[in-house]
Amino acid sequence: MGAGVIEKGKFDIPDVRSIVPRRLKPWIFILFVLIFQLSGGVYLAAATDTVGAKALMHEDVMMAGYASLIGMSLNFAVMFRLKFRFSLRTSLKTCSVALIICNLICMHTTNVPLLVATCFVAGWFRMWGTFACNTTIQLWITPRRDMAEWFCFIYLIVQGSMQLDGIIVVYTSFLYSWQYIHWLVIGLLSVVFLLTTLLVHHHRSMPKLPLFGIDWLGALLWGGVFMCVVFIGLYGNHYDWWYSVHIRTATILAVVGICINVWRMGFLRHPYIAPIVWKNRIIIKTTILYLIIDFLVSTEHVLEHALSEVILGYDSVNAISLNVYVLAGVIFSCLFCYIFFAKRRWRFKTMTLIGFMFAVIYLGYFYFFIDYNLEKEMLFIPLFFRGAAVVTCSICFLTAISQAGLPFPNFAQALTINGVVSAVLGSTVGPAILGEWFEHTMVKNAMLMGSSLTAVNPDVVHIPIPQLYGMVQQHAMMVSMKEIFGWLLIIAIVMIIMLLAVATDTIRPSAIHPKWSTIRKGFKKSLKMYRRLPIPYFRDRWDATRAE
Repeated sequence: MGAGVIEKGKFDIPDVRSIVPRRLKPWIFILFVLIFQLSGGVYLAAATDTVGAKALMHEDVMMAGYASLIGMSLNFAVMFRLKFRFSLRTSLKTCSVALIICNLICMHTTNVPLLVATCFVAGWFRMWGTFACNTTIQLWITPRRDMAEWFCFIYLIVQGSMQLDGIIVVYTSFLYSWQYIHWLVIGLLSVVFLLTTLLVHHHRSMPKLPLFGIDWLGALLWGGVFMCVVFIGLYGNHYDWWYSVHIRTATILAVVGICINVWRMGFLRHPYIAPIVWKNRIIIKTTILYLIIDFLVSTEHVLEHALSEVILGYDSVNAISLNVYVLAGVIFSCLFCYIFFAKRRWRFKTMTLIGFMFAVIYLGYFYFFIDYNLEKEMLFIPLFFRGAAVVTCSICFLTAISQAGLPFPNFAQALTINGVVSAVLGSTVGPAILGEWFEHTMVKNAMLMGSSLTAVNPDVVHIPIPQLYGMVQQHAMMVSMKEIFGWLLIIAIVMIIMLLAVATDTIRPSAIHPKWSTIRKGFKKSLKMYRRLPIPYFRDRWDATRAE
């Protein structure tokens, strides 16, 4: 059963020394997960302070932050291999030390390439540490290994941590300085290292597998493609899109990287992401739906920021406090999915429709109630339903991927695609499109409003020109927000109608996570080819690993 076993009806973790009470053991790893989720290279919630202190562009800091997410997503494809190669003690200590070093580098460097590369590495180890902890307590969360129940827990931890982390980062930066969040994380990671050293010992329930047969070059190529796409989305407006040589170069590199990866898939036995994953019908459907729902809620990155900062005049502390409303939606959605999706087995179609209905409530509320005098408490409803919409769809789609009929090694590769689409592309491409749309709509509305304001108009002749221009811009921004929210609301309603008319499946969640011994056998079978290699190095390494 892997790291956790059931003895006489009670969950236990044999990796943890017996001096720790059995009931306390899982909570130690939940604490570790929360610390790993807080850790990272740069902290996007404190991007403004980081930009000012390091004399960087805002896009530079955002690029580093999304590089961390790319590193996390790429780790999905090999995280099971890492589990079968290294013990829990080794994994936790390695990830803690690596993240401490990454935080020290990110705190002091002003070199953008080094900052981005360090954040990429930090994301990799952040995911490794999180996965090591989560899989250790999996049987405690869901003794039946039910994937729907498991993903409810995962998104409660991940999405909940994202909202809480933003609050912690902003309040720490406000009360002290942005460097203090790095020192706080370093201190917490040191606690993880110390507790692991004292309480966790080397334990193996299965022989370890070597890390042979992993397409590391493919991982770097896919990482490069995703970085180019993120670069285009973040820097596109700054460099005036494809009029700039930088954006054209990134586009060419992305296309070349995709072509090389597709070419290598044709002859590699174990490509980093196999063709069977890209061709799977469920993966294609969920990817499209992910992009649509992410685009509908991408107003978070453009319109909500403009509303809270420009129209309502919130400072960073008041703006980040709105995360509490989103957190409430996340908790509600996880409980809702656990009761009705995981326990009562509602259909995937039903859950997808509910997720899009939550998005309709979010968009409709802003369309009908957005105003200059919008009270802070009135933002609870839209932000609550935005959090609920994202989490409901994510749990549903991820469970659908686990039932896509893929072999388990390929399922891990599908998680990489899911992670990149939901956490990276949806958060950069969608806001980039929406930002351009918002900018052009503002220009159009400002021109229409300004054309009626002339010097002969008695209502405005006494108003100074700069003040008059500011009033026109602010009103154009409000009208443009309402217009875009309206169009997105129409798109969401059309999506619900299409799902009602087209989607006819009656599939319900039924995926069960295999036993760790079964998963290991699948990976071991794919590695048998290395035993027959004529190269002495690989043959000797294989024999040495088996002997250990």
